[in-house]
Amino acid sequence: MSFIILNDNKEVLNYESSHNHPGNEINASKSLIKHKIKDEIKKSLIPSDIKSKRIFDKISQKIGYICPEYKTIKTQITRYKNKQLFPNVKTFDEVPNETEYYKTIRGEYFMIFKNSNIIIFQSPFQAKLFMENKYIFADGTFLIAPTNSYQVFITRTYVTELNCFYTTSMSILKNKEQTTYEILFNEIKKNIIKYNANINFLEKIFHCDFEKGISNAMENIFPNINVKYCFWHYKRLLMTKNK
Repeated sequence: MSFIILNDNKEVLNYESSHNHPGNEINASKSLIKHKIKDEIKKSLIPSDIKSKRIFDKISQKIGYICPEYKTIKTQITRYKNKQLFPNVKTFDEVPNETEYYKTIRGEYFMIFKNSNIIIFQSPFQAKLFMENKYIFADGTFLIAPTNSYQVFITRTYVTELNCFYTTSMSILKNKEQTTYEILFNEIKKNIIKYNANINFLEKIFHCDFEKGISNAMENIFPNINVKYCFWHYKRLLMTKNK
């Protein structure tokens, strides 16, 4: 005796059999595994992070010898996973203003600003770290910047309680103009003031490299703030000039 349970898409949800028909059992188990992996992908907020092979290995241990090889379903699973992702974004205007991807596990939105030149991300927890810690470090990186942007700009702080550095904001910039940096720091300032209107920014020490657009923007948005320049960048600059 055997029975098959199907969903609305004719995918096998469960299959039991007491007959010896290896071909039928393999096809049924293949459909069952695909359904379970697709279900995990669909439930995930970040489908790209789903480890399909890991799920397959876990399920296949329960199914046993009738389980198909992973390579027989890999292409279909990859195609399904890609369908759950956003299409490739070519301009900032195509970046959505609101999406589930902008939510923390607490359900808090962390994209705080977007225009044609910059997108700023800062969660409430990151804003809290920015408020409560004295030293703020900032730098841009080009290696992870999306193809339609110039750089990813990150601010960090050292959190004594966590004994590590922690990111306090991350932004995608299309340029390195001072006006863009001013928008960046002003929006971060506005976001932090939402949580603490009495914060004293003068108590903070801001560390950055020797890019004047960054330090000028910081001093314009936070007048009289203490700006210190990175010794590593200074040493690198001297070495470059001495060559």
